[in-house]
Amino acid sequence: MSELQWQSCSFADLDGKVLYAMLAARQQVFIVEQNCPYLDADGADPHCAHLIAWRRGEIAAYARLVPPKLKFAEASIGRVLTTPIGRGQGLGHELMIRALSSVAHAYGGGPVRIGAQQYLERFYQSFGFYTVSASYLEDGIAHVEMLKP
Repeated sequence: MSELQWQSCSFADLDGKVLYAMLAARQQVFIVEQNCPYLDADGADPHCAHLIAWRRGEIAAYARLVPPKLKFAEASIGRVLTTPIGRGQGLGHELMIRALSSVAHAYGGGPVRIGAQQYLERFYQSFGFYTVSASYLEDGIAHVEMLKP
């Protein structure tokens, strides 16, 4: 994965081209591929940090790093995705390792809570998250809250 270029930045540091690519990747994965119409522009992005992996000028992976008290009492990681050019190479694992490190650095070493698509529960458990809620529907997809102490 040496051809990857990692970028971590605040919303204010995103130029128009990067913001457009970020939003397009999120729409491609969550709205088009998962056939889930929802309002992605939820007002949280300006308060978050954004972690992006670039490959040959395209977004290969992305995660939104959410400060405490915005979505949950704890810091959070959301909008976690890999695009077709980033899939099947372990990039999701590298993304989560980097996201957890970035969240700890940006918001302190406290717990991290996520709203995970339920089918990814085992993936997140491999990073020390455990399920703390019953299954619930969010935008028509089964989710669970998970916590990493």
